[in-house]
Amino acid sequence: MTDTEVVVHPDTTELVAAASSRLMSRIVDAQAAHGGASVVLTGGGVGIGLLRALRESPSRDTIDWARLDLWWGDERFLPAGDPERNETQAREALLDHVPVDPARVHPMPASDGPDGDDPEAAAERYAAELAAASPGQRLPRFDVFLLGVGEEGHVASIFPESPAAREEVRLVVAVRGCPKPPPVRISLTFPAISGADEVWLAAAGAAKAPVIGMALSGADPIQVPAAGVRGDQRTLWLLDREAATAAP
Repeated sequence: MTDTEVVVHPDTTELVAAASSRLMSRIVDAQAAHGGASVVLTGGGVGIGLLRALRESPSRDTIDWARLDLWWGDERFLPAGDPERNETQAREALLDHVPVDPARVHPMPASDGPDGDDPEAAAERYAAELAAASPGQRLPRFDVFLLGVGEEGHVASIFPESPAAREEVRLVVAVRGCPKPPPVRISLTFPAISGADEVWLAAAGAAKAPVIGMALSGADPIQVPAAGVRGDQRTLWLLDREAATAAP
């Protein structure tokens, strides 16, 4: 695994604009090298703002949208179309406006899906979908795994001191009793995140500065999950100036 890189932007607007341009370039490069690209999406203000900036970019069609696989790092276990679902927000921000191949868009199951109100079965279903997309391997190649960072240090839906933070084998888990609503979610785990070529953690705002400082200083990932994520080739922190004030 490579060293961690920190890039600081003057404010959230600049952060979102630069991150969207960076992602566009990374996708184009991956498509040129491999014939396709695969990105794991996140929610949150910066994550959805990045997708919106991609939609509004005059260069967006440098991406071959039909050769892009899209996955999610976590999801709120709510009915399909619920406005709080990361999938719903991503579709409104970008996916409904570009010619993605529906077969290459992989949302996590909803609470009114084939498994009903059973998040454990839904997590197993998503793990099976990951495996089906990568014959002979546990995971597809993820070119970029996007993550936000919570004020308490959570990434995806891996919260401090939770069973998900201690998971070392399964790639996808159900998460119950989340400290932020809704309490039930589905999340990829540290083993899944570490399989990505590049992991990008994007965060903005002074409220996140203390936990970012702890994560970058080597905190225990059980207590600060953001400290436990690494890309196989690159780990990139994308911050605004306020979020970076406690960075070492």
